[in-house]
Order: sequence, then C-alpha cells, then structure tokens
Amino acid sequence: MMDPIESKVLDINSEAYGIRTDQLMTNAGNALADEINMRYPGGKISIICGTGNNGGDGFVAARKLHELGRDVIVLLVKGKDDVRGEVARYMLQQIEGKIQIMENARPEDIGEAEIILDSNPNIISDSDPGVILDSMLGTGMKGNIREPFRAWIEAINASSKIIISTDIPSGLGADICVKPAMTITFHDVKDGMDAVNSGEIIIIDIGIPKEAVDIIGLGEFEYYPRPSTDSHKGENGRLLIIGGGPYTGAAALAGLAAYRVGADLVTIATPENCFVPIASYSPNFIVRPLSGNIIQPEHVEDLLEMAENKDAVLIGPGIGRDNRTLIAVREFLAKIQKPVVVDADALTAISGHLDLFEKVKSHGVLTPHGGVLTPHSGEFQKLVEDLEDASIKKLADKVGLTVILKGKTDLVSDGRMTKKNLTGNPAMTVGGTGDVLAGLVAGLVAKEIDPFAAARMGVFISGAAGDNAFEKLGYSLTAIDIIEEVPMVLKTCLKM
Repeated sequence: MMDPIESKVLDINSEAYGIRTDQLMTNAGNALADEINMRYPGGKISIICGTGNNGGDGFVAARKLHELGRDVIVLLVKGKDDVRGEVARYMLQQIEGKIQIMENARPEDIGEAEIILDSNPNIISDSDPGVILDSMLGTGMKGNIREPFRAWIEAINASSKIIISTDIPSGLGADICVKPAMTITFHDVKDGMDAVNSGEIIIIDIGIPKEAVDIIGLGEFEYYPRPSTDSHKGENGRLLIIGGGPYTGAAALAGLAAYRVGADLVTIATPENCFVPIASYSPNFIVRPLSGNIIQPEHVEDLLEMAENKDAVLIGPGIGRDNRTLIAVREFLAKIQKPVVVDADALTAISGHLDLFEKVKSHGVLTPHGGVLTPHSGEFQKLVEDLEDASIKKLADKVGLTVILKGKTDLVSDGRMTKKNLTGNPAMTVGGTGDVLAGLVAGLVAKEIDPFAAARMGVFISGAAGDNAFEKLGYSLTAIDIIEEVPMVLKTCLKM
C-alpha cells in the first residue's frame, strides 16, 4: 500500500523523467472513463469535482466519456475560479462549452425527479439511474471535513446510484468519507484503502516512469512540513543526541546538521570529558554531561528522562565500542518510547541482538517503521549475518524500522518499498559525513516526518550538499563544508 502523499511524490518525480503532470492526469482521466464505460454502458454519469487534481482527473474523464457518446454532467463543488493548479484549470477549459458544467452546485433536494439547472437543488436524483463519479478530494485528508464537501459526501452516500471514487474515496482518513461501490486507483492502492471503505479496488497504470518510483527525487520533499506562522520554539522538532565518549566531533557534527535541516532544539547528552569540546562547537547546543568518560548502563534512566520531552533521539555518534556502552545502548533501546535513529557504534550494539526489536514491537513501544538504522556495508553485513535473506528489505522488515544502507548508491527501505539515491560523490568518504547524514535524518524525524520519508530526504540532502561542496572545493571538502551547503539545498528542494 502507498502513503497518500506518495501520489504527489510520484507526480513530481515523474516530471524529472519527462512525464508531465498533464500527461499523467490525461492518462488517469481516460482510464477512468474507459473503465466506467465498459462496466456501466448505460445511464447518466454525474461527475462531482473538487478544486484540486482529483477534480482535474474528473474533468478529463468527462471529456472522454462525452467523446464516447455518454450523457455527462460535471458538478463543481465550488466555482470555476476556485479550481487550483494550472493543469486542473487547463483540463476544465477543455470541456467548457461541450459538457454541462454546474458551478457551486448543492445537493439539497435529492428526492426530486429531475436536475433543475437554474436553481440546482437536485443534483443527485435517485430516480435518474446512472453513475456518480466522486472526484472531489484526493489523498492526505485528516480531521473534520468542512462544507460544502461534507454535505456532498452525505448526499452521495444517501444516493441509490452506483458510486465510483477517483483514486481514493473523498474524505478517507477524515471523520466522514464517500462509501463507493468501486474505487479506480492509480499506480497502487493507497494506505488505508480496503474493500470495506473503498469497494472493489481497480488499479490502473497511468504511465509513471519506473525511475520515478525507484529513485529519490524532489518529490520526496512533499513530506517536509512548513512551520506555521504562529509556531514557537520547540514546535518544529526537539532532538536528543546521545553521543561522544571516545570521540567528540561526531555528536557535534550531527547536531549542527540537525539544526540546518530545520530542527528547533538540539540537546546533546555526552560523557563529561566531552562536555566542553562539544559545547564549544556551537552556542546553539544544549549539552547535558554524563558522569565518567563513556556512556554506561547507569546513565540509561537519566537518558530516558531527557528523552521524555523530545520528538526523536539519535544514538551512536562517537560513543565507541566499550562493552558497557554497548549494553547501555541495548537497555536504552528496549525502553525508549520515541522514534530513534541508530547510528555508528550503536549499530555494533544491536548486531546479533535483532530480537530486541521483536520484543520492543510486541509490547508496542517502537511501532513498526518508527525509527531508522544507518549502516554502511560492513555494519550491514554484521546486522544481517543471522538472516536467511541478507537484504536491506529483509532487515527493515525484521526490525520494523527504516534502513539506510550507505554506499556509492545509498539504498533506503522500510521493508515494503526500497528506493535508491543518486546524489553524492567520491569525496564524501571524508570522516564525519556519516555523522552529518545521521543528524539530517534525525532532525527530520524530530519534525514528526515519517521515518521512511525522513531517511529519503536525508540522504538526498546530504548527497546534494556534498555535490555543491565538491563543485567548490573538489576533494578538499570536509564534513563541515557539507553542512554549510545544506541550507541552499533545502531551499532549492522546497522551492522557496
């Protein structure tokens, strides 16, 4: 199943490979029309359109059905001027003057015998046999459905006509939704859809390029949450980094990267010998000293308490491989109730102990896909040595987390889908780049972004920032140079 936002991701990534949104919309609408015409060759077809791309699909379907000689009426939930997006507006223009289009339609008197275009009280007439095509609302709906869509959903559900939804039933995931006999969905079934809420599900191939599915691109940034104008300190991500001991720079690099990707507050918990060096990297850090020179089991309860008001945790940068530290990592992971990014020597701690995550998942602390592992090839081989299928997909499925396999071509998998990242260059073998990537991903997870999406954005940003640094500095670049390029990459990806 596909997260609803993935539809937008695929649209944007498809454009990068030469398939424009208007072509995808045309393919989708034509496929809708063909399916409806084949299955229901008689009766009027009322296409109820919203103001976005879902409505645009409906406009295309109306044009094709009209060309096939069908009796079609398009009912706009709002006015023509409310239709958003260049492509959807263009598709509306293509049917003006050819097909009946009713603006600001209202489903108020459903029981009447005929459609009255002047006063439009009776849009959906139960005495008029035919099909209703629901093209009102697309993916990503949450919360309460507002008017006029709410009234339309209620009216559609009360109708005795055959109800078909476009891509996803309008309102699915919200407090009320259309209940169709059939949903014609594009590319793949969307998360949350089943036979109960979507009726018969027909999957249509609309020509999305394989590269748009397999390769991470600008579309992934549909997941990045823009802060609201009235948000304040801490609302856009509080991250706890547990790191340091034998090494001081790793945790600081991760913290700087997390700030650059938009986290509001970064707290670094580190052994007291690292306190001053890490604090000196940046006045932005909140640094919490732990007794001694390494992270130990006696620190676990304090670390869990520090994590209570955080949105995510990164554990591993610079912690070393002392056996006491590895035990502490496992004890922490067994109890933490936040999304966790597990990096560097924290991966050594869980090698041979993947059953830890089975126990964690069984009592509901870390939900499936609730965190990220970031191994390079050597660490990955140790993690999968007890698995029959030594693949990234199998590891992700086993632990219920997203896995980033770092390499010449980074791979990212959540156990269901695996994508490749093509940004980056050979100069990024310099020390500290892994810590930067871990900080980027953890900063994004702290912003309450789905970990699989955060991992994809993180590897793309890291590689693109490295490419920018390489263009300026060649093989002389350092991890700090990559961090300094992150703001411009993020700005470009978000089209700010």
